[in-house]
Amino acid sequence: MADSLPIVFQKLFDLPQLGINPEHIKFGQLTMEGDQNLCVREPNQLALMNLKNGMIQRRPIQADGAIYSSNEVLALRSGTTVQSYSMTQKQKLATFQVPAGESISFWRWVSNSEVAYVTANAVYHWNAVQAGSQPRKVFDRHASLAGCQVINYQVSQDSKWYLAVGIKKGASGIEGQMQLYSVDKRVSQPLKGHAGAFAQITVQGRRAQVFCFAEMKPGSSPKLYVMEVGRDASAGPGFKIQPQDIPFPADAAGDFPVSMQVSSKHDILFMMTKMGYLFLFDLHTGTCLFRKRVSPDPIFATCPHKATNGILGVTAGKGAVLSVSINERNLVPFVRDTLKKPELALELAGRLGLPGAEKLYQQRFQGLLQQGNIAGAAQVAATSPGGMLRTQDTIRTFQGLPVQPGQTQPLLQYFQILLKNGNLNKFESVELVRPAIQKGAKGLIENWIKDNKLEASEELGDMLGGLDLKLALQVYRSAGAHDKVVQALNGLGHYDKAMAYSGQVGYQPNYPDMLRKILQTQQPDAAKKAMDMAVQLAQNPNVQLDTAQTVSIFQDFNMIEAATGFLLKVLEGDRREDAILQTRLLEMNLNAGQTKAADAILDRDMFHHFDRNLIANLCERRGLFQRALDLYSNIEDVKRVLTNFNPNPRFQQNLNAQWLVKHLGERLSREDCLECLKQLLQSNPQNLQLVVTVATEYSDTLQPEALIALFDQFNSVRGLFHYLGAIVNTSTDPEVHFKYIEAASNLGKQSRDPTYFAEVERVCKDSTSYDPERVKNFLLEAKLPEPRPLIHVCDRHDFVEELTEYMYPEMMKYIVVYVQKVSPQKTPKVVGKLLDLDCETETIQNLLNSVRSMCPVEPLVEEVEKRNKLRILEPWLEQRVREGSTESATHNAIGKIYVTLNRNAEEWLQTNRFYEPPVLGQFCEKLDPYLAFLCYKRANGPCDADLIRVTNANSLFKDQARYLVERQDMDLWATVLTEENEYKKELVAEVVGTALPDAKDPDKVSSTVKAFMNANLPHELIGLLERLVLQKSIFSENANLQNLLLVTAIRAAPDRVKDFIHRLDKFDGAEIAAIALQEENQLYEEAFLIYKKFDNHLEAVSVLLQRLHSIERAKEFAERVQEPAVWSQLASAQLQDGLIADCIQSYITAQDASNHSAVIEAANGAECYDELVKYLTMARGEMKEPSIDTEIIYALARCERLGDLEEFISQPNVARIQVCGDRLFDDKMYEAAKLLFANIGNNQRLASCHLALSEFKDAVDAAKKANSIFTWKEVNKACVENKEFNLARISGLHIIIKADHLDELIFTYESFGYYEELIVLLEEGILLEEPDAHKGIFSALAIMYSKHRPAALMDHVKAHAKRLQVPKVLGACAQGRHWAEAVFLHRFTEDFDEALKTMINHSPVCFDLEHFLDAAPKVRNQELHYQAITFFAEEQPMELGKLLKVLTEHLDGSRVVHLMQRHKDGIALIMPYLKSIQSKNVATVNEAINKYYVDEEEHEALSESINKFDAYDALDLAQKIEKHELLAFRRIAAKIYENAKRFVQSLELSKKNGMFKDAIDTASNSGDAKLANELLRFFVDEEDKESFCACLYTCYDLIEPSVALEVAWRNGILDFAMPFMIQYVHDSHKKVAELMKRTEPPKDDTGGAFEDDSAGLGFGDGPIAIASTAFNPNMGMGNMGGGMGGGMGMGGGMGGGMGMGGGMGGGMGG
Repeated sequence: MADSLPIVFQKLFDLPQLGINPEHIKFGQLTMEGDQNLCVREPNQLALMNLKNGMIQRRPIQADGAIYSSNEVLALRSGTTVQSYSMTQKQKLATFQVPAGESISFWRWVSNSEVAYVTANAVYHWNAVQAGSQPRKVFDRHASLAGCQVINYQVSQDSKWYLAVGIKKGASGIEGQMQLYSVDKRVSQPLKGHAGAFAQITVQGRRAQVFCFAEMKPGSSPKLYVMEVGRDASAGPGFKIQPQDIPFPADAAGDFPVSMQVSSKHDILFMMTKMGYLFLFDLHTGTCLFRKRVSPDPIFATCPHKATNGILGVTAGKGAVLSVSINERNLVPFVRDTLKKPELALELAGRLGLPGAEKLYQQRFQGLLQQGNIAGAAQVAATSPGGMLRTQDTIRTFQGLPVQPGQTQPLLQYFQILLKNGNLNKFESVELVRPAIQKGAKGLIENWIKDNKLEASEELGDMLGGLDLKLALQVYRSAGAHDKVVQALNGLGHYDKAMAYSGQVGYQPNYPDMLRKILQTQQPDAAKKAMDMAVQLAQNPNVQLDTAQTVSIFQDFNMIEAATGFLLKVLEGDRREDAILQTRLLEMNLNAGQTKAADAILDRDMFHHFDRNLIANLCERRGLFQRALDLYSNIEDVKRVLTNFNPNPRFQQNLNAQWLVKHLGERLSREDCLECLKQLLQSNPQNLQLVVTVATEYSDTLQPEALIALFDQFNSVRGLFHYLGAIVNTSTDPEVHFKYIEAASNLGKQSRDPTYFAEVERVCKDSTSYDPERVKNFLLEAKLPEPRPLIHVCDRHDFVEELTEYMYPEMMKYIVVYVQKVSPQKTPKVVGKLLDLDCETETIQNLLNSVRSMCPVEPLVEEVEKRNKLRILEPWLEQRVREGSTESATHNAIGKIYVTLNRNAEEWLQTNRFYEPPVLGQFCEKLDPYLAFLCYKRANGPCDADLIRVTNANSLFKDQARYLVERQDMDLWATVLTEENEYKKELVAEVVGTALPDAKDPDKVSSTVKAFMNANLPHELIGLLERLVLQKSIFSENANLQNLLLVTAIRAAPDRVKDFIHRLDKFDGAEIAAIALQEENQLYEEAFLIYKKFDNHLEAVSVLLQRLHSIERAKEFAERVQEPAVWSQLASAQLQDGLIADCIQSYITAQDASNHSAVIEAANGAECYDELVKYLTMARGEMKEPSIDTEIIYALARCERLGDLEEFISQPNVARIQVCGDRLFDDKMYEAAKLLFANIGNNQRLASCHLALSEFKDAVDAAKKANSIFTWKEVNKACVENKEFNLARISGLHIIIKADHLDELIFTYESFGYYEELIVLLEEGILLEEPDAHKGIFSALAIMYSKHRPAALMDHVKAHAKRLQVPKVLGACAQGRHWAEAVFLHRFTEDFDEALKTMINHSPVCFDLEHFLDAAPKVRNQELHYQAITFFAEEQPMELGKLLKVLTEHLDGSRVVHLMQRHKDGIALIMPYLKSIQSKNVATVNEAINKYYVDEEEHEALSESINKFDAYDALDLAQKIEKHELLAFRRIAAKIYENAKRFVQSLELSKKNGMFKDAIDTASNSGDAKLANELLRFFVDEEDKESFCACLYTCYDLIEPSVALEVAWRNGILDFAMPFMIQYVHDSHKKVAELMKRTEPPKDDTGGAFEDDSAGLGFGDGPIAIASTAFNPNMGMGNMGGGMGGGMGMGGGMGGGMGMGGGMGGGMGG
């Protein structure tokens, strides 16, 4: 029955199963603004659901109202604030405040951007996506809506009509009030009704906006109104239907509509009622098409569903999201058969194009024709659904009807109606245009085409081509007849448009032919048009244009320039695969003399893959020598061009010097370039400048050493000088610089030109790259007239001593100038060398005085001091001091002189501030150690190591000790106080005895003490501190020193600590006690003594407890001091030692509840619950903590004081009763736990307690109150375990409705083996109403049947297939081997692959031919088709043909053949199938069929097969049948050889078989003269004259006349060759006559026309008409009719005289 309903009803989602609480699924909390999303307000959050995929997103948003639009904009209302948010952009869009005193009673989205909301007084619209927008009032609420709850608001499609719907409770039930408002008229109309909707429908060819509503007035039946609104009165009356009764069922008293939605596709109104009834109304007639209750629950939210053109709805409380849509397949049959309204069925079918009324339309059409109502019949045919009657048969019907007097032809009437209603199809268009073309009604046809009334087709375009090619072109375009479009455009001369069109549609016309046609026009711009077109084609990736062919076309018309332009465009990108075309482009221009074009192309450097040597050779021939050099790759070719053309004035203009330099340097390799330079120098010395230029510009590439060698090879010093001069300033090569110096020196000495020496001096002075040793040696040997270069070299590279020796004494003046002006800083070396040369002291002093302060002192002193002549510097040094020099070296030197001369040295050392202490100190150590100490002391730090060393070595300990105390340097102290210092003891004695007692500065004392501490000298430190602290001194009351003394004693002398504690009172007690308590010291008694001395009782008792571990002493101490903190500390220690009772007493004494957690834990562990109650009672008075109250409850329970417990929990408390109850439950104290759970109403845990106490009925009652799935599961399991099956059934029914928990329940029953009880439970479960009876229950029952009641499985599966979880049930079927049921389920779920596999694998129990053939074509895995074929071949061979028939479209014939070849007689079984697919011409299929024909000796079928289908291995087949015993097969083999061009084999086989006619035909078809001549000789050898004659005729074009005549003459058969010779003479004569006619002079007017006498002979213009049939040797030669007479009559051009049909025919017949 459901299959015939006119609706499709689906349940899309179950909101509770998706996590939505059913309590929130109601009006006001769930909103659905479209078919994209819905929104549910939950506590403290919003649930946003995507209706396409069921995904739910929750957002932590609290709001009084929320509506979610289809474009994911969320509007929120909280109090008076309204905001909108874009969920995709994640930002706020707009906001406004509701005015004070107003509130929103209803709101909804009326578009993707606008929200409408209703208040108590008015209706407002608000643009919710525009920032800053404010609501605008659209109209005031009508008084009729007073007291109504607004439940809906609608806006018409043109936004000019608004509808507000409200309901209220009245005397007769729920009353509905509606307010219809017109925007244009600004008036409202109240209506009685509960639901309404706007829609746009097509009425009489126009779109009409209608308003639909259900009127329900008290005392009258409900009616449906449909009326047009907004139509201008001047345009005529609006659409309106008579009010129609709404057929509410009798059992739906009090029911009323709650929503209306319109299917815009079908113009059908969906109306939902409060009781869940669905009504469908046709808007055009108001007829009620369908009524059914689709839900027992109210559907409170609905919206249109675009995907199905139906509606979506949500049920209140249950949360089922339902989809209802029109079943287009069933609607018309339902109206026709069930409603018994054929007229309405016809109207619906025609209007909506739905199936189901085909017979009605056919009957109506025939009936009208019989009545003579041509117009009516035409109207029916024109409006038939799907164009079922608009066929060629209908056209022929109208054509065959007679024309009634005074009426239009029936066919024209039909066409007129078709044109009025819409467009014509292909057949109708052709038939309509045909008579119009005959009448030349071009304008009428143009109008039809313009109005799109005709369906374009190639046939229609062909018809119009003779009338107007442009009109035909338009039709071709619309029809997509690309070839015809291109032909038409070319015919109109629009070649560019033809090409553009081809590119647009992807059509490939014959572009070369188009190009030729353009060029053949010889228009001025033809070449440009053709070139542009060719370029566009070549650049179009969808066009395959042969570039080479295109270029050839341009060349054929000698359009080199166009070809060049085309290739330049095509070859852009310089691709390697275009190498041949690049070569052709250049070669074409060079050969055509277009040297400028070729030169320009090469100059642009566009191409790099052409044949360079070929183009270079052409360039050389054409005088483009630069291009030739640029392209040649062989160095010999390059050298030839350079030698022959470069120095030749005749060709000089062809080689630019600048270009040649660049070419030699950049285009050639290094070796080739050097070869060319060498060639240039050899060929002409004038090339030196060119060579130098190349060498200069490309020195780095050619490498200077190679170029230097090149110039040296030709002894070109000048060339070398100019080359090196150009690079020497930038080169860093030492060889370059040296060779340049050498070349300049040699040129200078040769020419005595001072400029060369100046260049040598410049390089020696400025260059940093030459080898100084090599240059120095060269200059010393060269002895240039100017020593300046040598001076610069020696000065720069420190060859001063060699320079001094070279110039002394002859050039002493240069030495003076050198030290004065060139390098005064080199004076020390000059002086040292002069001293070595025994120069006079006065000369040296004069030299120094001339240099004065410019001479560096330190190196001078070093040079002189090395030679033990320091005193000669005393005057010069004293002069420097007098001049105010502060240079250390100067003062060092003068100091050495004073110390050596003992000239007031001690005072000078202490007062001079400029000397360097390390230098003089080291100098003085050997002369006077005390002077060295003074030097090192003056350094004040840097020379401390030397000071310590000198004082130790010379026993100056007192000076050392005083220096150390004054320095206060800890690092220095650490150095001298180390154990490695053998003088430490003497030093310490001096420090303690002398240096420290003399010190009055506390810092010095402190640093000294710290140094002793750092050096770990405790005993020495104690002695030192006792002297400072215990003896009367300024440091006796110093707290730091007292602390230090105690700390030192703690670490070094612990036995003296107590004494020091009693004697000292200025120390820091807390700090010292902490040090005493440290792990390494462990002076606990001393620490306790300190804390006690300073009254720190808490720390003192801590020492007793934690260090001395004496609880007894601690308790005595606590009793003495009586401080709560001390008692708490004691209690904590007692707690740790497990003295729980003492601990609790101490805490009570201290009134301390801070550590109650630990006390509770310890008391619980020791089970001291009585003491714990006391402690917690005290603690409860101190603080209000849940843990305290909780533990009191637990302790009372453990003490079994249930009365006190019940009294305590009945009073105010902060206990965690739930936690405590769980704890007691875990401890199996169920009675106490039951009291607690009952107190807080925790029925889940209460049920558990009842179960633990075996109170099963009470447990079920508690579970009912708890209503928790987990509680029901617990109760169920306990009841099953204890065989309380009735109670288990009650609890089980609450579990099985939850699909997630069904498996666990099943496991419970199965684990105990109660299968029948489980089946009874599941059978009861499937009787529940939806959605409780979900698929899981049906599936579980099916699985149980499969295991325990297999006989009931199939009935269950068939009855409830739609409600099964098929994969699970299939698994059970597989496990239980229930294959028939599995096949049924696979077919039901349309998993035809698995159904087929199952039937194949388990055919004995589940194979069904009908089901198999139905499923086979529907499988997705194509491999199954071939498995099925194998299966049928093995098990159902007689039904294989049926299988192949249904699978024909899905099979690969080749694979089927290979598959069946494995089976005996497999090919024979599938021959009908193979014949049916042979038209595809597949080789494997053809070969299989041919083999079958050969095996069955069906030669006629084989011949037909190979003639029609050529895809097969011809040679293989020929080889197989060429030796067949039947002649017919051997002839077929010969024919196959002939078709395969194996003429020799074919001839041999035909000759062997005696089939001479076949042999002659084969020779003729081969076109091979040699074969024809051989066959001719074969017939002569066989003395077969008739075949000889037939061969001459058939192979006329292949046989040379001389050969034929010779063979015939030699063998005496000239008569048989005579027809051939006559034909040859005739042809020759005709050709000669034609030649003579072409070459003869013009005839005069009086001459007569030449008459062809041959016509009288009957030859005519064609060959002699001799039939081309072979001679049959079985027939006699017959009578030749007197030689050539009779049968060989020549009249009429030999026609019929020698007809050879049936032998030789006529006179030659036997």
